[in-house]
Amino acid sequence: MSAVIQPQVDPQSPGSWPGGDGGNWPRYPRLYEAIPDSGPTSGGNTVLLTGAGLQGTSQVTFGGIPATIVAQDPSGGSVTVLAPPHAAGTVQIIATTPRGNTNSVSYTYTVVPPSGPTVSALVPNSGSTAGGTAFAIIGTHLTGATVTFNGMPATGVSINAMGTVLTGVTPPGPVGNVPVVVTTPAGSTTVPGGYTYTAPPPVVTLLSPSSGSTAGGMAFVITGSSLSGAVVTFNGVAATGVSVNASGTALVGFTPAGPLGNVPVVVTTPAGSATVAGGYTYTAPPLPVVTLLAPSAGSTAGGTAFVITGSSLSGAVVTFNGVAATGVSVNASGTALVGFTPAGPLGNVPVVVTTPGGSTTVAGGYTYV
Repeated sequence: MSAVIQPQVDPQSPGSWPGGDGGNWPRYPRLYEAIPDSGPTSGGNTVLLTGAGLQGTSQVTFGGIPATIVAQDPSGGSVTVLAPPHAAGTVQIIATTPRGNTNSVSYTYTVVPPSGPTVSALVPNSGSTAGGTAFAIIGTHLTGATVTFNGMPATGVSINAMGTVLTGVTPPGPVGNVPVVVTTPAGSTTVPGGYTYTAPPPVVTLLSPSSGSTAGGMAFVITGSSLSGAVVTFNGVAATGVSVNASGTALVGFTPAGPLGNVPVVVTTPAGSATVAGGYTYTAPPLPVVTLLAPSAGSTAGGTAFVITGSSLSGAVVTFNGVAATGVSVNASGTALVGFTPAGPLGNVPVVVTTPGGSTTVAGGYTYV
């Protein structure tokens, strides 16, 4: 029920509360003072209400809006509340007890400009240029904040209830240090030290072919990502002719010579290294194959131009009766060889083609005339 305040009766005079235990409580509940007597429009601040007969206070309103009761003095001398949000202006505070409502005291809501964000830490303060790095910003007044890295918004931004911790995921960015800006409705702040984007380490998905001659010189392709600026080693020896496409997703080159068997292949960029799964297997180079020697006869004085056709002729030397031919040259595909015969004895002699893969004797030999 609601009590009717009767000023002619001393509210502190003892009396009996109907239905109570007959103790010496004030006849009517009273409020004397609100400490402090003003606060922000956002509410949430603690207010101590002093008075008498406040035992069992069930509700406190500020201009009709309920406050949150956080503590009560068992003797009825005070109630502690959290002020609710309210528009600016002066309002009346009323407490409701089992014996009715108190008289009211004034409380002024003041317009307090919201505080801008502050940042004390960004963790981590570096990550991949590809973005996608989870981060946390620690500070104050972060509620409602957005975050940009070099002007690009972070994604997945979330802020705790107290506005002191903000988490999110970095956007992609260029290599190097960039500014990080936290913006709220109350203002912006730049994170001290910014954020440093680093190139991601190389990733290799495929080496093709995965085997080749111990003589080296085999063309290869490596596909993956973040391959820009890469060097490639086979068993610690650098590949030659290495070139990377603009997107850093493919790399070509030529194998160095290597020992028979499987060896490690390592791709290294300024951001790190990656070992190719499965490595590379060096195999014995193929034996040369000869399908034709033309002409098949010539002067014992030598100096006759000849052509040998076949396959796997790269790196070949040619002997006539054990004497090396001169001016030997092999085409890029290893399918044709030219040179000049040495001098030789009258009659048919053996002709042998030798490469790093082995030797082959030319069928029919060569006849000196």
